[in-house]
Amino acid sequence: MAIRDTAARRYAEAAFEVATRDGTIEAWRSELDVAGAVASEDKVGRMLGNPAVALETRVEMAATILGKVVSKPVLNLIGLMLRRGRIHELPHVAAEFRRLDNARQGIIEATATSAAPLTPDEIRAVTARMEQLTGGRIELDTQVDPSLLGGLIVRVGDRLIDGSVRGRLERLRNKLVSGAL
Repeated sequence: MAIRDTAARRYAEAAFEVATRDGTIEAWRSELDVAGAVASEDKVGRMLGNPAVALETRVEMAATILGKVVSKPVLNLIGLMLRRGRIHELPHVAAEFRRLDNARQGIIEATATSAAPLTPDEIRAVTARMEQLTGGRIELDTQVDPSLLGGLIVRVGDRLIDGSVRGRLERLRNKLVSGAL
């Protein structure tokens, strides 16, 4: 598993603690997702992260852009991140907050990589199978990797399930080389 950015994790944990205390976890989650998406836009991100622009101007700009879609506590977090020069971390904070909320709800994040886009029925089938294997609820993210010959690679936490054609051929080659067949 990739090493999480500690600054983003700390901001997310603090925000999660406030949201838990106030009973506003769902609102925080959706507002951080929106704010993270806006901050990751190239033009907005460059402007908010530009130290040549006065801090007050950047805070006002963030309030103007996000004030109508996020609550005051989320706007306060964004202002704090601007003052500390960490606004570029906002999308990571949103992702970490989502991870914390998923852990609270018992949801396990999984990623399915296939050679071609999966149909909704295939996504449901993979999700159901992963829920059977893990015994928990799965939030499945799908990715397409044209370099796969076919099949599917699923990552659930730190487990990797390789059902790709390439993986099967590699395992067959290893058996042939070792003389196991």
